[in-house]
Amino acid sequence: MESRLDRAQTVTMLAALALTAVAWWFGSGLHPWWWLAWLAPLPVLWLAPRVPARWAALVAFVAYAVGGMNLWDYLRNAIGLPLPVDIYVIAAPALAFALCTLLYRRLLRRGRVLPATLAVPALWVAIEYLNSLSSPHGTWGIIAYSQMDALPVIQIAAVTGIWGISFLLLLLPATLAARLTPAAPLRGRTLAAGIAVLLLAATYGYGIWRLSASATGILRVGLVSLEKPIRPALDGAVGQALETRYVEAIRRLAAAGAKAVVIPETSFATTAATVPAFATLAQQDGLTLDIGIDGKSDPHAEHNMVMAFQPNAAAPITYFKHHLIPGFEHQYTPGTGYALLDGAPRIGLAICKDMDFHDIGQAYAALGAQLLLVPAWDFGVDGWLHSRMAIMRGVESGFAIARAARSGRLTLSDDRGRVVAEASSERHDATLVGDLPLRETRTLYSRWGDWFAWLDLLLLAALLLAALLLAALPRRRAQ
Repeated sequence: MESRLDRAQTVTMLAALALTAVAWWFGSGLHPWWWLAWLAPLPVLWLAPRVPARWAALVAFVAYAVGGMNLWDYLRNAIGLPLPVDIYVIAAPALAFALCTLLYRRLLRRGRVLPATLAVPALWVAIEYLNSLSSPHGTWGIIAYSQMDALPVIQIAAVTGIWGISFLLLLLPATLAARLTPAAPLRGRTLAAGIAVLLLAATYGYGIWRLSASATGILRVGLVSLEKPIRPALDGAVGQALETRYVEAIRRLAAAGAKAVVIPETSFATTAATVPAFATLAQQDGLTLDIGIDGKSDPHAEHNMVMAFQPNAAAPITYFKHHLIPGFEHQYTPGTGYALLDGAPRIGLAICKDMDFHDIGQAYAALGAQLLLVPAWDFGVDGWLHSRMAIMRGVESGFAIARAARSGRLTLSDDRGRVVAEASSERHDATLVGDLPLRETRTLYSRWGDWFAWLDLLLLAALLLAALLLAALPRRRAQ
Protein backbone atom coordinates (compact mmCIF):
# COMPACT_ATOMS: atom_id res chain seq x y z
CA MET A 1 0.00 0.00 0.00
CA GLU A 2 1.42 3.37 -1.00
CA SER A 3 2.14 5.79 1.83
CA ARG A 4 1.51 9.50 2.00
CA LEU A 5 4.10 11.89 0.61
CA ASP A 6 6.80 13.06 2.99
CA ARG A 7 8.26 16.56 2.95
CA ALA A 8 11.12 15.67 0.57
CA GLN A 9 8.74 14.02 -1.89
CA THR A 10 6.44 17.02 -1.82
CA VAL A 11 9.27 19.43 -2.57
CA THR A 12 10.55 17.16 -5.34
CA MET A 13 7.08 16.86 -6.81
CA LEU A 14 6.55 20.62 -6.86
CA ALA A 15 9.97 21.16 -8.44
CA ALA A 16 9.23 18.62 -11.20
CA LEU A 17 5.85 20.23 -11.82
CA ALA A 18 7.38 23.69 -12.12
CA LEU A 19 10.21 22.60 -14.42
CA THR A 20 7.91 20.71 -16.78
CA ALA A 21 5.33 23.52 -16.82
CA VAL A 22 7.97 26.13 -17.71
CA ALA A 23 9.52 23.94 -20.40
CA TRP A 24 6.10 23.15 -21.91
CA TRP A 25 5.12 26.84 -21.83
CA PHE A 26 8.17 27.88 -23.85
CA GLY A 27 8.59 24.66 -25.85
CA SER A 28 5.07 24.59 -27.32
CA GLY A 29 2.49 27.09 -28.53
CA LEU A 30 2.70 29.80 -31.16
CA HIS A 31 6.44 30.62 -30.91
CA PRO A 32 8.15 27.54 -29.43
CA TRP A 33 11.78 27.20 -28.45
CA TRP A 34 12.31 23.90 -30.22
CA TRP A 35 14.91 22.44 -27.87
CA LEU A 36 12.69 22.85 -24.80
CA ALA A 37 10.05 20.59 -26.34
CA TRP A 38 12.53 17.71 -25.95
CA LEU A 39 13.02 18.42 -22.25
CA ALA A 40 9.50 19.28 -21.09
CA PRO A 41 8.38 15.72 -20.16
CA LEU A 42 11.66 14.79 -18.42
CA PRO A 43 11.13 16.13 -14.86
CA VAL A 44 7.69 14.54 -14.47
CA LEU A 45 8.75 11.23 -16.03
CA TRP A 46 11.77 11.16 -13.69
CA LEU A 47 9.39 11.75 -10.77
CA ALA A 48 6.76 9.18 -11.80
CA PRO A 49 8.29 5.97 -10.35
CA ARG A 50 9.26 7.78 -7.13
CA VAL A 51 5.76 8.83 -6.01
CA PRO A 52 2.33 7.16 -5.85
CA ALA A 53 0.50 6.80 -9.16
CA ARG A 54 -2.24 9.29 -8.33
CA TRP A 55 0.35 11.98 -7.56
CA ALA A 56 2.35 11.23 -10.70
CA ALA A 57 -0.78 11.60 -12.83
CA LEU A 58 -1.84 14.79 -11.05
CA VAL A 59 1.57 16.41 -11.44
CA ALA A 60 1.70 15.45 -15.14
CA PHE A 61 -1.76 16.88 -15.80
CA VAL A 62 -1.23 20.13 -13.88
CA ALA A 63 2.23 20.74 -15.38
CA TYR A 64 0.99 20.45 -18.97
CA ALA A 65 -2.21 22.35 -18.21
CA VAL A 66 -0.22 25.24 -16.69
CA GLY A 67 2.24 25.20 -19.59
CA GLY A 68 -0.63 25.02 -22.07
CA MET A 69 -1.99 28.30 -20.73
CA ASN A 70 0.45 29.96 -23.14
CA LEU A 71 -2.41 29.65 -25.66
CA TRP A 72 -5.11 31.20 -23.47
CA ASP A 73 -4.92 34.77 -24.81
CA TYR A 74 -4.75 33.50 -28.39
CA LEU A 75 -7.76 31.22 -27.99
CA ARG A 76 -9.89 33.72 -26.06
CA ASN A 77 -8.98 37.04 -27.65
CA ALA A 78 -7.31 36.46 -31.02
CA ILE A 79 -9.71 33.76 -32.24
CA GLY A 80 -12.59 34.20 -29.80
CA LEU A 81 -13.42 30.51 -29.33
CA PRO A 82 -16.10 29.44 -26.84
CA LEU A 83 -14.85 28.77 -23.31
CA PRO A 84 -15.46 24.98 -23.44
CA VAL A 85 -13.33 24.77 -26.58
CA ASP A 86 -10.55 26.79 -24.94
CA ILE A 87 -10.55 24.46 -21.95
CA TYR A 88 -10.49 21.40 -24.19
CA VAL A 89 -7.53 22.68 -26.23
CA ILE A 90 -5.49 23.18 -23.06
CA ALA A 91 -6.71 20.16 -21.10
CA ALA A 92 -6.46 17.54 -23.87
CA PRO A 93 -2.62 17.49 -24.08
CA ALA A 94 -2.47 17.57 -20.28
CA LEU A 95 -4.70 14.51 -20.04
CA ALA A 96 -2.70 12.76 -22.75
CA PHE A 97 0.54 13.38 -20.87
CA ALA A 98 -1.00 12.14 -17.62
CA LEU A 99 -1.99 8.88 -19.32
CA CYS A 100 1.50 8.54 -20.84
CA THR A 101 3.02 9.05 -17.39
CA LEU A 102 0.83 6.38 -15.78
CA LEU A 103 1.63 3.80 -18.47
CA TYR A 104 5.34 4.60 -18.25
CA ARG A 105 5.27 4.29 -14.45
CA ARG A 106 3.47 0.95 -14.48
CA LEU A 107 5.88 -0.67 -16.92
CA LEU A 108 9.03 0.82 -15.40
CA ARG A 109 8.17 -0.18 -11.83
CA ARG A 110 7.79 -3.77 -13.01
CA GLY A 111 11.25 -3.75 -14.56
CA ARG A 112 10.16 -3.43 -18.21
CA VAL A 113 12.43 -0.54 -19.14
CA LEU A 114 12.29 -0.69 -22.93
CA PRO A 115 8.50 -1.07 -23.06
CA ALA A 116 8.21 1.82 -20.58
CA THR A 117 10.31 4.16 -22.72
CA LEU A 118 8.44 3.17 -25.88
CA ALA A 119 5.04 3.53 -24.21
CA VAL A 120 5.32 7.30 -23.76
CA PRO A 121 5.82 8.20 -27.45
CA ALA A 122 3.55 5.38 -28.64
CA LEU A 123 0.58 6.58 -26.58
CA TRP A 124 1.21 10.26 -27.32
CA VAL A 125 1.45 9.72 -31.09
CA ALA A 126 -1.63 7.48 -31.08
CA ILE A 127 -3.67 10.21 -29.39
CA GLU A 128 -2.35 12.87 -31.78
CA TYR A 129 -3.07 10.74 -34.82
CA LEU A 130 -6.58 9.66 -33.83
CA ASN A 131 -7.45 13.24 -32.92
CA SER A 132 -6.24 14.47 -36.32
CA LEU A 133 -8.57 12.05 -38.09
CA SER A 134 -11.65 13.50 -36.43
CA SER A 135 -10.68 17.12 -35.78
CA PRO A 136 -12.03 19.85 -38.09
CA HIS A 137 -8.66 21.51 -37.56
CA GLY A 138 -6.61 18.61 -38.92
CA THR A 139 -3.10 18.50 -37.52
CA TRP A 140 -3.29 21.77 -35.56
CA GLY A 141 -1.66 21.31 -32.15
CA ILE A 142 0.70 18.49 -33.11
CA ILE A 143 3.91 18.92 -31.10
CA ALA A 144 6.06 18.09 -34.14
CA TYR A 145 5.52 21.64 -35.44
CA SER A 146 7.65 22.93 -32.57
CA GLN A 147 10.68 21.57 -34.44
CA MET A 148 10.37 23.63 -37.61
CA ASP A 149 13.59 25.50 -36.83
CA ALA A 150 15.46 22.20 -36.34
CA LEU A 151 15.89 21.42 -40.04
CA PRO A 152 17.81 18.11 -39.76
CA VAL A 153 15.14 16.76 -37.41
CA ILE A 154 12.10 17.58 -39.55
CA GLN A 155 13.48 15.79 -42.63
CA ILE A 156 12.25 12.51 -41.14
CA ALA A 157 8.73 13.72 -41.99
CA ALA A 158 9.52 12.83 -45.61
CA VAL A 159 9.54 9.20 -44.41
CA THR A 160 7.20 8.97 -41.42
CA GLY A 161 5.14 12.15 -41.64
CA ILE A 162 4.98 14.38 -38.57
CA TRP A 163 4.30 11.30 -36.43
CA GLY A 164 7.95 10.26 -36.51
CA ILE A 165 8.99 13.67 -35.15
CA SER A 166 6.48 13.50 -32.30
CA PHE A 167 7.65 9.97 -31.49
CA LEU A 168 11.27 11.06 -31.13
CA LEU A 169 10.27 14.11 -29.06
CA LEU A 170 8.73 11.85 -26.43
CA LEU A 171 11.19 8.96 -26.74
CA LEU A 172 14.24 10.96 -25.70
CA PRO A 173 12.91 12.29 -22.34
CA ALA A 174 11.37 8.91 -21.51
CA THR A 175 14.72 7.20 -22.15
CA LEU A 176 16.63 9.78 -20.10
CA ALA A 177 14.16 9.48 -17.22
CA ALA A 178 14.51 5.69 -17.19
CA ARG A 179 18.28 5.95 -17.40
CA LEU A 180 18.20 8.18 -14.30
CA THR A 181 16.19 5.61 -12.32
CA PRO A 182 18.71 3.35 -10.52
CA ALA A 183 15.97 0.98 -9.32
CA ALA A 184 15.26 -0.04 -12.92
CA PRO A 185 17.31 -2.96 -14.31
CA LEU A 186 20.62 -1.77 -15.73
CA ARG A 187 20.42 -4.06 -18.74
CA GLY A 188 17.06 -2.64 -19.70
CA ARG A 189 18.22 0.93 -19.24
CA THR A 190 21.26 0.29 -21.41
CA LEU A 191 19.19 -1.35 -24.16
CA ALA A 192 16.64 1.47 -24.17
CA ALA A 193 19.37 4.11 -24.27
CA GLY A 194 21.13 2.33 -27.13
CA ILE A 195 17.97 2.14 -29.23
CA ALA A 196 17.14 5.81 -28.60
CA VAL A 197 20.65 6.93 -29.52
CA LEU A 198 20.55 4.82 -32.69
CA LEU A 199 17.19 6.26 -33.78
CA LEU A 200 18.21 9.84 -33.05
CA ALA A 201 21.57 9.45 -34.80
CA ALA A 202 19.90 7.87 -37.86
CA THR A 203 17.32 10.67 -37.98
CA TYR A 204 19.94 13.39 -37.72
CA GLY A 205 22.20 11.72 -40.29
CA TYR A 206 19.32 11.32 -42.72
CA GLY A 207 18.39 14.96 -42.18
CA ILE A 208 21.90 16.21 -42.94
CA TRP A 209 22.07 14.05 -46.06
CA ARG A 210 18.67 15.22 -47.29
CA LEU A 211 19.54 18.88 -46.77
CA SER A 212 22.60 18.50 -48.98
CA ALA A 213 20.56 17.86 -52.16
CA SER A 214 20.93 20.45 -54.90
CA ALA A 215 18.03 22.25 -56.56
CA THR A 216 17.13 21.37 -60.16
CA GLY A 217 15.54 24.75 -60.91
CA ILE A 218 14.76 28.19 -59.53
CA LEU A 219 11.64 30.33 -59.82
CA ARG A 220 11.57 33.95 -58.72
CA VAL A 221 8.35 34.52 -56.78
CA GLY A 222 6.75 37.63 -55.33
CA LEU A 223 4.29 37.86 -52.45
CA VAL A 224 2.22 40.86 -51.42
CA SER A 225 -0.37 41.54 -48.71
CA LEU A 226 -2.26 44.81 -48.40
CA GLU A 227 -3.88 44.70 -44.97
CA LYS A 228 -7.05 46.73 -45.61
CA PRO A 229 -9.77 46.98 -46.78
CA ILE A 230 -10.87 43.38 -46.35
CA ARG A 231 -12.80 41.57 -49.05
CA PRO A 232 -14.26 44.59 -50.91
CA ALA A 233 -16.52 44.01 -53.91
CA LEU A 234 -14.60 44.52 -57.16
CA ASP A 235 -17.49 46.38 -58.75
CA GLY A 236 -17.40 49.10 -56.07
CA ALA A 237 -15.16 52.12 -55.59
CA VAL A 238 -13.36 50.62 -52.57
CA GLY A 239 -12.66 47.38 -54.44
CA GLN A 240 -11.42 49.24 -57.50
CA ALA A 241 -9.05 51.33 -55.38
CA LEU A 242 -7.62 48.19 -53.73
CA GLU A 243 -7.29 46.51 -57.12
CA THR A 244 -5.26 49.50 -58.35
CA ARG A 245 -2.96 49.27 -55.34
CA TYR A 246 -2.42 45.55 -55.91
CA VAL A 247 -1.69 46.08 -59.61
CA GLU A 248 0.94 48.68 -58.71
CA ALA A 249 2.51 46.38 -56.10
CA ILE A 250 2.54 43.42 -58.49
CA ARG A 251 4.19 45.52 -61.20
CA ARG A 252 6.94 46.46 -58.75
CA LEU A 253 7.50 42.77 -58.01
CA ALA A 254 7.58 42.01 -61.74
CA ALA A 255 10.17 44.76 -62.20
CA ALA A 256 12.21 42.98 -59.50
CA GLY A 257 12.13 39.81 -61.62
CA ALA A 258 9.17 37.91 -60.17
CA LYS A 259 7.59 35.38 -62.54
CA ALA A 260 4.79 34.39 -60.18
CA VAL A 261 2.96 36.50 -57.59
CA VAL A 262 0.57 35.46 -54.80
CA ILE A 263 -1.82 37.71 -52.83
CA PRO A 264 -3.87 36.69 -49.75
CA GLU A 265 -7.04 34.69 -49.34
CA THR A 266 -10.36 36.41 -50.23
CA SER A 267 -8.67 39.69 -51.09
CA PHE A 268 -11.69 40.61 -53.23
CA ALA A 269 -15.32 39.62 -53.63
CA THR A 270 -16.78 39.29 -57.10
CA THR A 271 -19.66 37.76 -59.03
CA ALA A 272 -17.58 37.64 -62.22
CA ALA A 273 -15.74 34.62 -63.61
CA THR A 274 -12.55 36.61 -64.14
CA VAL A 275 -10.83 39.85 -63.15
CA PRO A 276 -9.83 41.75 -66.31
CA ALA A 277 -7.17 43.90 -64.62
CA PHE A 278 -5.26 40.84 -63.39
CA ALA A 279 -5.75 38.96 -66.65
CA THR A 280 -4.26 41.91 -68.55
CA LEU A 281 -1.40 42.23 -66.07
CA ALA A 282 -0.54 38.55 -66.46
CA GLN A 283 -0.46 38.94 -70.25
CA GLN A 284 1.52 42.18 -70.32
CA ASP A 285 4.15 41.23 -67.76
CA GLY A 286 4.38 37.50 -68.46
CA LEU A 287 3.28 36.62 -64.93
CA THR A 288 1.46 33.86 -63.14
CA LEU A 289 -0.90 35.60 -60.68
CA ASP A 290 -2.59 33.70 -57.85
CA ILE A 291 -5.44 35.84 -56.49
CA GLY A 292 -7.56 35.02 -53.42
CA ILE A 293 -11.24 35.59 -54.23
CA ASP A 294 -14.60 35.44 -52.44
CA GLY A 295 -16.43 33.95 -55.39
CA LYS A 296 -20.13 34.74 -55.75
CA SER A 297 -20.67 33.86 -59.42
CA ASP A 298 -22.73 30.77 -58.56
CA PRO A 299 -26.06 31.86 -57.00
CA HIS A 300 -26.33 28.48 -55.25
CA ALA A 301 -22.80 28.21 -53.81
CA GLU A 302 -20.40 30.86 -52.57
CA HIS A 303 -16.75 29.80 -52.62
CA ASN A 304 -13.50 30.74 -50.96
CA MET A 305 -11.40 30.35 -54.08
CA VAL A 306 -8.39 31.39 -56.09
CA MET A 307 -8.17 32.57 -59.66
CA ALA A 308 -4.80 31.82 -61.21
CA PHE A 309 -3.99 33.93 -64.27
CA GLN A 310 -1.28 32.80 -66.70
CA PRO A 311 0.28 34.75 -69.60
CA ASN A 312 -1.16 32.66 -72.41
CA ALA A 313 -4.43 31.49 -70.84
CA ALA A 314 -7.80 32.73 -72.05
CA ALA A 315 -9.43 32.23 -68.64
CA PRO A 316 -8.15 31.81 -65.08
CA ILE A 317 -7.69 28.39 -63.53
CA THR A 318 -9.81 28.15 -60.38
CA TYR A 319 -9.51 26.23 -57.15
CA PHE A 320 -12.04 26.07 -54.30
CA LYS A 321 -10.86 25.78 -50.69
CA HIS A 322 -11.46 22.30 -49.28
CA HIS A 323 -11.11 22.77 -45.52
CA LEU A 324 -13.17 25.62 -44.08
CA ILE A 325 -12.83 27.07 -40.57
CA PRO A 326 -15.88 26.03 -38.49
CA GLY A 327 -17.89 29.06 -37.43
CA PHE A 328 -15.86 31.50 -39.55
CA GLU A 329 -16.58 30.22 -43.06
CA HIS A 330 -20.07 28.78 -42.82
CA GLN A 331 -21.18 30.74 -45.90
CA TYR A 332 -18.82 28.87 -48.22
CA THR A 333 -19.27 25.58 -50.02
CA PRO A 334 -16.11 23.43 -49.80
CA GLY A 335 -14.33 22.34 -52.93
CA THR A 336 -13.31 18.79 -53.81
CA GLY A 337 -10.99 19.08 -56.80
CA TYR A 338 -7.34 19.98 -57.27
CA ALA A 339 -5.76 22.34 -59.78
CA LEU A 340 -2.40 22.16 -61.52
CA LEU A 341 -1.32 25.07 -63.71
CA ASP A 342 -0.30 24.62 -67.31
CA GLY A 343 3.36 24.29 -68.26
CA ALA A 344 6.52 23.95 -66.22
CA PRO A 345 7.36 24.00 -63.41
CA ARG A 346 4.37 22.01 -62.15
CA ILE A 347 2.48 24.39 -59.85
CA GLY A 348 -0.52 23.46 -57.70
CA LEU A 349 -3.08 25.62 -55.90
CA ALA A 350 -4.29 25.51 -52.28
CA ILE A 351 -5.70 27.94 -49.71
CA CYS A 352 -4.71 28.58 -46.09
CA LYS A 353 -6.35 25.93 -43.85
CA ASP A 354 -6.07 23.30 -46.57
CA MET A 355 -2.42 23.07 -45.56
CA ASP A 356 -3.36 21.88 -42.05
CA PHE A 357 -4.40 18.56 -43.60
CA HIS A 358 -2.34 15.77 -45.15
CA ASP A 359 -4.76 15.02 -47.98
CA ILE A 360 -3.78 18.18 -49.85
CA GLY A 361 -0.07 17.40 -49.77
CA GLN A 362 -0.50 13.80 -50.80
CA ALA A 363 -2.87 14.69 -53.65
CA TYR A 364 -0.45 17.22 -55.12
CA ALA A 365 2.48 14.87 -54.63
CA ALA A 366 0.59 12.29 -56.71
CA LEU A 367 0.15 14.96 -59.41
CA GLY A 368 3.90 15.65 -59.38
CA ALA A 369 3.67 19.24 -58.11
CA GLN A 370 6.97 21.02 -57.48
CA LEU A 371 5.41 24.14 -55.97
CA LEU A 372 2.16 25.16 -54.28
CA LEU A 373 0.83 28.73 -54.38
CA VAL A 374 -1.08 29.37 -51.15
CA PRO A 375 -3.10 32.52 -50.42
CA ALA A 376 -3.87 32.64 -46.68
CA TRP A 377 -5.31 34.68 -43.83
CA ASP A 378 -4.01 34.26 -40.28
CA PHE A 379 -4.89 35.72 -36.88
CA GLY A 380 -1.83 37.94 -36.42
CA VAL A 381 -0.02 36.30 -33.51
CA ASP A 382 -0.19 32.82 -35.06
CA GLY A 383 1.61 33.82 -38.25
CA TRP A 384 4.78 31.88 -37.49
CA LEU A 385 3.05 28.67 -36.44
CA HIS A 386 0.48 28.57 -39.21
CA SER A 387 3.04 29.28 -41.90
CA ARG A 388 5.22 26.47 -40.54
CA MET A 389 2.33 24.03 -40.61
CA ALA A 390 2.05 24.73 -44.34
CA ILE A 391 5.79 24.40 -44.80
CA MET A 392 5.69 20.96 -43.16
CA ARG A 393 3.36 19.72 -45.92
CA GLY A 394 6.14 20.52 -48.38
CA VAL A 395 8.67 18.50 -46.37
CA GLU A 396 6.30 15.53 -46.09
CA SER A 397 5.22 15.41 -49.71
CA GLY A 398 8.10 17.03 -51.60
CA PHE A 399 7.27 20.49 -52.95
CA ALA A 400 8.15 24.14 -52.37
CA ILE A 401 5.55 26.57 -51.04
CA ALA A 402 4.86 30.25 -51.76
CA ARG A 403 2.42 31.42 -49.08
CA ALA A 404 1.01 34.93 -48.80
CA ALA A 405 -1.04 35.55 -45.66
CA ARG A 406 -2.90 38.64 -44.56
CA SER A 407 -2.29 39.26 -40.83
CA GLY A 408 0.44 36.64 -40.79
CA ARG A 409 3.62 35.85 -42.69
CA LEU A 410 4.77 35.92 -46.29
CA THR A 411 7.00 32.88 -46.75
CA LEU A 412 8.94 31.21 -49.52
CA SER A 413 10.10 27.72 -48.53
CA ASP A 414 11.68 24.83 -50.39
CA ASP A 415 10.77 21.15 -50.19
CA ARG A 416 13.25 20.67 -47.31
CA GLY A 417 11.47 23.23 -45.12
CA ARG A 418 14.09 25.95 -45.54
CA VAL A 419 12.54 29.40 -45.38
CA VAL A 420 14.44 31.19 -48.14
CA ALA A 421 12.60 34.50 -47.63
CA GLU A 422 10.08 35.78 -45.10
CA ALA A 423 8.27 38.99 -44.15
CA SER A 424 5.66 39.82 -41.52
CA SER A 425 2.21 41.05 -42.53
CA GLU A 426 0.83 40.69 -39.03
CA ARG A 427 -0.09 44.36 -38.61
CA HIS A 428 0.80 46.10 -41.86
CA ASP A 429 1.22 45.84 -45.63
CA ALA A 430 4.11 43.68 -46.79
CA THR A 431 5.83 42.60 -49.99
CA LEU A 432 8.49 40.01 -50.63
CA VAL A 433 10.40 38.65 -53.61
CA GLY A 434 12.89 35.82 -53.68
CA ASP A 435 14.40 32.95 -55.65
CA LEU A 436 12.68 29.70 -54.73
CA PRO A 437 14.65 26.45 -55.31
CA LEU A 438 12.62 23.68 -56.97
CA ARG A 439 13.30 19.95 -57.11
CA GLU A 440 11.86 16.75 -58.52
CA THR A 441 11.03 15.11 -55.18
CA ARG A 442 8.90 12.05 -54.40
CA THR A 443 8.90 11.15 -50.73
CA LEU A 444 8.19 7.83 -49.04
CA TYR A 445 5.47 9.52 -47.00
CA SER A 446 3.70 10.74 -50.14
CA ARG A 447 3.61 7.11 -51.36
CA TRP A 448 2.82 5.22 -48.14
CA GLY A 449 0.89 7.82 -46.17
CA ASP A 450 0.45 7.33 -42.43
CA TRP A 451 2.16 3.94 -42.25
CA PHE A 452 4.20 5.02 -39.22
CA ALA A 453 1.08 6.08 -37.31
CA TRP A 454 -0.51 2.68 -37.94
CA LEU A 455 2.68 0.94 -36.84
CA ASP A 456 2.59 3.10 -33.72
CA LEU A 457 -0.98 1.97 -32.99
CA LEU A 458 0.12 -1.67 -33.23
CA LEU A 459 3.04 -0.98 -30.90
CA LEU A 460 0.74 0.72 -28.40
CA ALA A 461 -1.67 -2.24 -28.47
CA ALA A 462 1.19 -4.60 -27.62
CA LEU A 463 2.40 -2.34 -24.81
CA LEU A 464 -1.08 -1.99 -23.31
CA LEU A 465 -1.45 -5.78 -23.39
CA ALA A 466 1.90 -6.11 -21.64
CA ALA A 467 0.83 -3.63 -18.97
CA LEU A 468 -2.41 -5.58 -18.36
CA LEU A 469 -0.58 -8.89 -18.08
CA LEU A 470 1.94 -7.41 -15.66
CA ALA A 471 -0.87 -6.04 -13.53
CA ALA A 472 -2.31 -9.55 -13.28
CA LEU A 473 0.95 -11.27 -12.26
CA PRO A 474 0.90 -10.32 -8.55
CA ARG A 475 -2.67 -11.58 -8.24
CA ARG A 476 -1.73 -14.88 -9.82
CA ARG A 477 1.18 -15.30 -7.45
CA ALA A 478 -1.02 -14.55 -4.49
CA GLN A 479 -3.54 -17.27 -5.41
